[in-house]
Amino acid sequence: MASIEEALAIIKRGIDELIPEEDLVAKLKEGRPLRVKAGFDPTAPDLHLGHTVLINKLRQFQDLGHEVIFLIGDFTGMIGDPSGKSATRPPLTEEEVRQNAITYKEQVFKILDPEKTRVVFNSEWMGKMTASDMIRLAGQYTVARMLERDDFDKRYRAEQSIAIHEFLYPLIQGYDSVALEADVELGGTDQKFNLLMGRALQKHYGQKAQAILTVPILEGLDGVQKMSKSLGNYVGVNDAPGEMYTKLLSMPDELLWRYFELLSFRPMAEVEQFRAAVNAGENPQDYKKLLAEELITRFHNEEAAKTAHKSAGNRVALGEIPDNVPVVEVPLDGQAEIPMPAVLRLAGLVKNGAAARDVLGRGAVYVDGQQFEGQRMFVAGDECVIQAGKKKIARIIVVA
Repeated sequence: MASIEEALAIIKRGIDELIPEEDLVAKLKEGRPLRVKAGFDPTAPDLHLGHTVLINKLRQFQDLGHEVIFLIGDFTGMIGDPSGKSATRPPLTEEEVRQNAITYKEQVFKILDPEKTRVVFNSEWMGKMTASDMIRLAGQYTVARMLERDDFDKRYRAEQSIAIHEFLYPLIQGYDSVALEADVELGGTDQKFNLLMGRALQKHYGQKAQAILTVPILEGLDGVQKMSKSLGNYVGVNDAPGEMYTKLLSMPDELLWRYFELLSFRPMAEVEQFRAAVNAGENPQDYKKLLAEELITRFHNEEAAKTAHKSAGNRVALGEIPDNVPVVEVPLDGQAEIPMPAVLRLAGLVKNGAAARDVLGRGAVYVDGQQFEGQRMFVAGDECVIQAGKKKIARIIVVA
């Protein structure tokens, strides 16, 4: 069993804030399984890797022996979370909530251990609240304090409408922590106000306040904007193995270590070894492949991870030789031999001589799976698989 120091190192990996750390340490010292809560409004059931940053953290708590409470906000989902929004969100119907909740559970159990996960719906207690109960709950916070919240403040100053029911959202999310007697609550950085509301309400109801842990927003494959399906820079949990492989190998090199920290379950000491190897000159594509295989195994299976590159369309890892490589004959046209740049051009692997020099200069040419360095002259009868970048590959046969 992990020591408190070891557990904290795992829990704090890749997080944004832990508030307050001393509260969590005190709870860990009690030596009991903690109740770790995270709420999900079933409004967008197509999960991508950005969503899994938080779910991965829940899995780490499970592996440390704690109880994860996966709260599906079917009641709050019919209000609509105003976090980060510049306008009132339309509420979901009960049928939409029900269908989305089913899809959520199907996807999250690709990461969470269902045997260690308690799935609850906040309609279980909120649906039983009377009007009087709701009024008493609303009396725990002032409008002035609500307007301290950044998104409400911006809308108020811009004279944009704020519906009364939107003020109820953070109160209800906070009351969920009371109903569940949560020890820890997780959320994205945009949820900090709501998470703190849980602490405040627990104190009011005579409970020990939960520790709160915020996780960062994951950058998309462009390395700039947050991962989003609408921006097209995402990797979906339900993407096909080949598609997942292709997308992950296309990420900028500098994004690799951020993804390892937030998405991989490998120890950080091992990740630092990978980083040192790349800094020493090893190809970062090799480590993108390792990450891709880990994630494909998690969301599909080990066999899918091993064969993903074969179904990755016209884009494969550098050095990988997929099935059904096209065969191209390269003519000598009366010459005794021709150099590599000419072979690349004549085989259609590059557009022109300048492109050949570029791809060779980048070290992105592979011959029979090995990175090509130096020079080579080809003669009649030579046959090999040549790859130029991630998109172009062919079996070359040199003919007189």
